[in-house]
Amino acid sequence: MAVVVAHSHYSFGLRTGVSNSLCYFDEQTVIFPCGNNLVRYNIDQKWQKLIPGSEKSQGMFAMAISTNRRYLAVSERAEKGTITVYDLQHEQTRRRKVLTGGEVNVQEFVSLAFSPDSKFLIGQSGNPDWTLFYWMWEKQHVLATVKTSSLSNNIYQVSFSPHDNTLICVSGSGVFKQYRYSEGALKQCNSQKLESHNFLSHAWMSEERVIAGTDTGRLLVFESGDLRWEMNVTSKSSHEVDSSHRQETEASVEQPVLPPSMPRVTAITPYSKGFVCSAGPGTVFLFEKTEEKDSYRKTREIKIPPDVYSIEPSQAQLQEITTLCISPSEEGLSACTDQGQLYSITLASAEISKSELAHFEFLSQPFHSKAITGLSVCIRKPLIATCSLDHSVRIWNYEDNVLELYKEFQEEAYSVALHPSGLFILVGFTDKLRLMNLLIDDIRTFKELTVRGCRECAFSHGGHMFAAANGNVIHIYSTTTFDNLLNLKGHNGKVRAVVWSADDSRLVSCGMDGAVYEWNTLTSKRESESVLKSCSYNSVAISSDGKNVFAVGTDNTLKEIQGCQVMREMGAEDMMYTAVTMTRSGRTIFTGTSTGTIRAIKYPIPTQKEWTEYQAHSSAITKMLITFDDQFLLTVSQDGCLFVWKIIDKEGRGLKRDKDVSYAEEILITKSDLEEKNQIMTELKTRVEELKMENEYQLRLKDMNYNDKIKELSEKFIHEIEALKTKNQVLKTDMEKQYLSHHEVLAEVNEKFAKEQQDFESTSNQKLMLEYEKYHELQLKSQRMQEDYEQQLQAMEHSKFEALEELTLSYEAKQQDKQLALTQCQEEACQQLREFEEAKKQIEEDGDHEIQSIRIRYEKMLRDERETNQCLKGETGIMKKKFSSLQREIDDRRSEINKHKMELQKQQGVIRSLEKDIHTLKKEIEERDETIQDKEKRIFELKKKNQELEKFKYVLDYKIKELKKQIEPRENDIQEMKQQIQEMETELDKFHKKNTQLELSSNEMKLKLKATDKELHKELRRAKDLESLVLRFKREVHHCVNFIQEPNKLKESIRELHERFVQQSDVGGIVGVDADIEREYSRQREHLERNVASLKKKLAKDGDVHRAEHNKIMMENVSLIREINDLRRELRMLRSQLHDYECQVVTYKRGKPKSLTDSKSRTSFDSAAGCLIPRLNLDEESERIIQMQSKEIQQLRQEIQSQSLALRPPTNSTKLPALAT
Repeated sequence: MAVVVAHSHYSFGLRTGVSNSLCYFDEQTVIFPCGNNLVRYNIDQKWQKLIPGSEKSQGMFAMAISTNRRYLAVSERAEKGTITVYDLQHEQTRRRKVLTGGEVNVQEFVSLAFSPDSKFLIGQSGNPDWTLFYWMWEKQHVLATVKTSSLSNNIYQVSFSPHDNTLICVSGSGVFKQYRYSEGALKQCNSQKLESHNFLSHAWMSEERVIAGTDTGRLLVFESGDLRWEMNVTSKSSHEVDSSHRQETEASVEQPVLPPSMPRVTAITPYSKGFVCSAGPGTVFLFEKTEEKDSYRKTREIKIPPDVYSIEPSQAQLQEITTLCISPSEEGLSACTDQGQLYSITLASAEISKSELAHFEFLSQPFHSKAITGLSVCIRKPLIATCSLDHSVRIWNYEDNVLELYKEFQEEAYSVALHPSGLFILVGFTDKLRLMNLLIDDIRTFKELTVRGCRECAFSHGGHMFAAANGNVIHIYSTTTFDNLLNLKGHNGKVRAVVWSADDSRLVSCGMDGAVYEWNTLTSKRESESVLKSCSYNSVAISSDGKNVFAVGTDNTLKEIQGCQVMREMGAEDMMYTAVTMTRSGRTIFTGTSTGTIRAIKYPIPTQKEWTEYQAHSSAITKMLITFDDQFLLTVSQDGCLFVWKIIDKEGRGLKRDKDVSYAEEILITKSDLEEKNQIMTELKTRVEELKMENEYQLRLKDMNYNDKIKELSEKFIHEIEALKTKNQVLKTDMEKQYLSHHEVLAEVNEKFAKEQQDFESTSNQKLMLEYEKYHELQLKSQRMQEDYEQQLQAMEHSKFEALEELTLSYEAKQQDKQLALTQCQEEACQQLREFEEAKKQIEEDGDHEIQSIRIRYEKMLRDERETNQCLKGETGIMKKKFSSLQREIDDRRSEINKHKMELQKQQGVIRSLEKDIHTLKKEIEERDETIQDKEKRIFELKKKNQELEKFKYVLDYKIKELKKQIEPRENDIQEMKQQIQEMETELDKFHKKNTQLELSSNEMKLKLKATDKELHKELRRAKDLESLVLRFKREVHHCVNFIQEPNKLKESIRELHERFVQQSDVGGIVGVDADIEREYSRQREHLERNVASLKKKLAKDGDVHRAEHNKIMMENVSLIREINDLRRELRMLRSQLHDYECQVVTYKRGKPKSLTDSKSRTSFDSAAGCLIPRLNLDEESERIIQMQSKEIQQLRQEIQSQSLALRPPTNSTKLPALAT
């Protein structure tokens, strides 16, 4: 056995194609298959425990967990299909039982299920038998089997009823059957044919109800095996299926199935409120029970979120959900997909966010969905790089067990290599070899090399070179300059593996041509070679000292090659080695096989076949590596899973490291990203400080407000307490007063009550005496009646007794006759006993029946007599009750008579009041007749006035027409005057412009004059100063001339003269400086003048535009005012017409016969009067209109005069003409 042992540490991936591949063990732990193992994963603490599969297993096919969550059943395929039951509550999850199909040759079991009490297990075998097995699994005893389907129809799911161990449901393609276990066999208990439906999943909702989902998005509900109703998974509510619809579904067996674009219901799971089901790609619906019977309502939709790291983020939403499971407390929902991903969501958050669309989250990390083709590790960081046929490159951390980075590309990635520093990665694609930076949140390309279809690449241990295989040629490049240093040619087939030696001086490669070459990386020469054309090598490894090479290939052997010779070989028996690696300590060789297992072989390789085998993957292992500290073994496979194995010795300790390596924490980040993050940080810090200040300010304000409120409330409560105290004292005084008054009233009431009690006792005693006498008389009567009834009863009983005696005598005589006949029959029976035994039995039975019937008849008669007696007794009781009830009725009648008398008096009073009302109403009618006559007279007068008003209206109309004719020429004059005003305004604008320009030029000239005056004054002052200076200088020179005879004194005087005059005034320098200042001043002045001129032009243009707009607005306002005046005139005309029409209507109504009631006539009179009143003031209204128009004309004239006098442009404050009212 090998000294070194590999212990499973962690796994990344999910095995697809397993039925019910995800289940909850408890609230925090889920179980799912990974490779050829089962993973117990804690969601909160992120730890894993692996349950290895069976030896020689070819893969898992189905899972099932018991209802008490203690046992787990897993179906696997080896030589034949097996089911292994594990005890999950055991510390090491020990294997309890292994079940097989017995004599039936079963290849695999496609679906499993535990019974509700976890004692029984059912398993559905696959093609071609499709047999259902029913086990008592603890005894490994098959209780029953049944064939559930034909060859063409697949079975997808089997399950137990949640309340019945004997009821089983089976669903599949055109199959929905229910079986019941009874008398040692499984018997079908439903007969409905549903061959047109392809049932993908089902779930039990109650003891008899099952919901099944189809590939066309239909949900069918069965009760007791019969179809009750169906619904579409995308619809909001269900609808019941009647008998005609059932006949249609049965008749549509031969119709073709709908296309697969419909949402497939691949998974259904029940929970307390309803059920959860998949509804097409990446979608899950929650259905809840409604108040209606047998109905469910869709309440929530949960979707798989888009993958932001993918090239096509929406592709993640197209995954098909294969399994759904709910946690025991129904707080979490988890799902797995056909692309090997695990998702989860808390149902509480999904219900909270009902207004929004809920999304799943990854249960652990996003895994590879296809075969992994490349694997690499680095030295300075605990990182693993993998690439896959799913176009993705992923960076994993094997210390924290997390996915660090992930990026998807357009092309498939064939090979990957991590730089020893862990900061760069080399990836071989179909078109190019790319060298990329591992940034903090991205994998970014910074160099592309034209190496097509690079299946193998590797960095040297120093990181200064890397090798890339292109077909049968190996290229070696420099990592710093990217120069092609060497091209190693020699292989005739594709290169399958490349390995660097520890000192990077040599490179070992193997290929499909059966050659293993050792290259010198300095001279590009082959130092050794081993060629075996019958073998195609898959992988190669080199020992830490570089002396030995290990290779594996298609000949199913592990070869140790030294120099050019094969030193040792070890066969793999019935499988092929696909990968090989060796620990750096040189103690153990690890190999990967085509079945997915790992073998640990002790080094030196033993002569006998000795190894330790571990169950790992479900497909061939593609790559194997050991980390540089010899602590972990890494394996990847075609099943898309990554396994991390801890390398330990037999005693459970890790291998000793040569030296402790501290991992680097440095990361790469671009300058722009860093600046952005720093900026964001500063912004966030400022924001935090602002929020702190705001919060402190708000808290202070709240404290102040609360203190004020507390003060107010305390004052308020103090006042209320004082008020309550005063109120309490007042109430106490009131209570004392009421107590005294109550005692006085109570004494009076007691006295009254005592008197009334004495009176009542005397009257009641008299009444009792009378009643007692009546009762005595009635008692005597009842005694007499009872005696009479007793005599009658005695007579009846005597007659009945006599009849009974007669009957008994007659029947005794008959009985004697019968006995004589029986004796004769007995004598005959003795002679022919064997012949007449049956006849005897029949006669005895007939006799018994007759006796029984007679007894029953007489017993009935007795019962009838007794019942009649009881009835008579009851009648006597009834008579007594009737007597008492009659007495009560008499009393009631008397009281009713009194009541009727009272009512009669009341009714008489009502009659009197009604007579009074009639009299008053008659008076009102007479008065109203008089008012009607008055109204008619008034109407006649109004008609006369109306005629006069019409005449007056005609005259007014004529006047209005004449006035209009007079107004029209005046309006024309007004328009002409307005035009003249506008022309004058334009001329005035021009004059204003000219005036402004002249004012500006005059101002400029004045400024120039001022400047020249100032300069002139300065020059005059300078001239005076110079004259005075010249005079002084002359004086000093004259003084110096006196010393002309004395050279020394002359020299000193001249020096003093020089010092005095040169230091005080340097005329030449001053003049030069003044000239420069003048030039600069003039230049700036010209520049400013140009700017002022341009600004003036702009101002003039803006003023013109503003005036034009103002004029335009004025014109529009004038036109609108005209329109308003016209509309008001029309409105007046319409009002006058309306008044005329109303008057005509009123006169028309007056002409009708008087058939309406008084109330209606009154309302019509009022309305007519109201309509006629406004018409009376027409002349006043017309006069008022004429006055207003004349006022408007005067105002317009005044405005024209003021504008002509003012002669200035209109400003914003100019008033518009007044509106006509």
